[in-house]
Amino acid sequence: MAEMKERKREFKTTVDGIVVERVYSPDDVSENEIAAGLPGKYPFTRNIMPAGYRTRLWTMRQYAGFATVEETNKRYKYLYKQGQTGFSVAFHLPTQMGYDSDHPLALPEVGRVGVAIDSVKDMEDLWSGIPLGEVSTSMTINATAPIILAMYIAAAEKQGVTQGQLMGTVQNDLLKEYVARNTYIFAPGPSMRLTTDICSYCAQNMPKWNSISISGYHMREAGATAIQEAAFSLCNGIAYVQAMIARGMDVDSFAPQFSFFFAAFTNLFEEVAKFRALRRMWAKIMKERFNAQNERSTMLKFHVQTGGCTLAEQQPLNNVVRVTIQALAAILGSCQSLHTNSYDEALALPSEEAVQLALRTQQILAFESGVADTVDPMGGSYYVEWLTNKIEEGVQKYIATIDKMGGAQEAIKKGYIQREIRRSAYNHQKAVDAGEQVVVGVNQYTSEEQPAMDLFEIDEGVARKQLERLSNLKSRRDSDEVQQVLARVHRVASSEENIMPVLIEAVKAYATVGEISDVLRDVFGEYKEPSVL
Repeated sequence: MAEMKERKREFKTTVDGIVVERVYSPDDVSENEIAAGLPGKYPFTRNIMPAGYRTRLWTMRQYAGFATVEETNKRYKYLYKQGQTGFSVAFHLPTQMGYDSDHPLALPEVGRVGVAIDSVKDMEDLWSGIPLGEVSTSMTINATAPIILAMYIAAAEKQGVTQGQLMGTVQNDLLKEYVARNTYIFAPGPSMRLTTDICSYCAQNMPKWNSISISGYHMREAGATAIQEAAFSLCNGIAYVQAMIARGMDVDSFAPQFSFFFAAFTNLFEEVAKFRALRRMWAKIMKERFNAQNERSTMLKFHVQTGGCTLAEQQPLNNVVRVTIQALAAILGSCQSLHTNSYDEALALPSEEAVQLALRTQQILAFESGVADTVDPMGGSYYVEWLTNKIEEGVQKYIATIDKMGGAQEAIKKGYIQREIRRSAYNHQKAVDAGEQVVVGVNQYTSEEQPAMDLFEIDEGVARKQLERLSNLKSRRDSDEVQQVLARVHRVASSEENIMPVLIEAVKAYATVGEISDVLRDVFGEYKEPSVL
């Protein structure tokens, strides 16, 4: 039979991805790799748990937060009623950057891309009617993570819930901020000190709490490839482990509370292989590089969010299909928790209808598809095992390069990681613009007609309401007590003491995010990013 002409000269997982051959066979994978061990056994390629989702499904978290705490609280209760099994808080930009809502720089952003949290009173009201001792909460916060965690602890105490009972995660990953997201306040040195203060405090006081979520997601959104996302996340993880050991802590005292956060894009097999490779590599790093003895220290736990930047405003209902494929990849890759994006997010904050459908996507996959019934159903696939190995090879090359530079902090200072991500982002956009990378509804199969959609809008009165709320709080609190506790924050920040206990004192006195951040700015200064070309 004559050789059939293939559709493309070369097939790749993505623009800067791995070249894919026509077919894979036992010749491409060794017998040992096909029998790659059982789930729950080191190095956990197949799963960190022996029974996978047969004992417990992944946590279904929908990332949410907007406007005032009252409105966000209503959305949380709605999602909980719809079957969400964990909460994930989106804070508005001023809170992330350490400004109160009444700061001149904050006013245009109040409640726009997250919920406004200025004080512990806001935090208390955010969780009104939600028992914090019974739910798992993830908080996407970094530069002000110590303050926000202190507020969560104080709000829980008001409910009669102890720190030891709290379950969840605080993102607390500053290194990726310098690379991809830019919601930093302080330089890498002070930021690392605050990050490790949280990790140390949680290790000693909050055994059910993940003290950090090392985030590849934001780097992927900024343009990183799957290999880059995996490599740079692991390098940042290595840096945090080294920083904790430098504080004099034994690796097994804190590592079990480290977690990761990754993106899932639409190339199904690349994403599944990425998650399998990440699990195996982290296990080896922790055991071979850091001599971890506790098996839990070698287990990579991770949350997944479907790819926000893959969603298109053109033909937005196509995004339902994209999110479903991405969620399937996360589940086949054995994630511990998952957020599914809403189809209208390229146009506005998600509507209630779109959020419900995003959650239903997870539920249908969980209860109707059968993918949760067996552990690592992709295991033993010649292609998936080969691709897992290829991703690991690519990641190892990046880790070796960054190790030679002196680690992640030095690579970031030199702009190496930033340049690599920008190069990949440029190559992807160039391929989309040229039509080489097909995006259905965007550069092929386009349509002039747009479906009628009811988009979610933020009430213009949100800023006024929040400013009134903040003004009332400041008028009622004990100003002398606030000034005294802020002076103690200054003293502790200037020392080597762990800052968390004094921050809990400060928020209980109703010191605000902005006031505490200003004290820390006075001690640490503000970081100005150098030019990276």
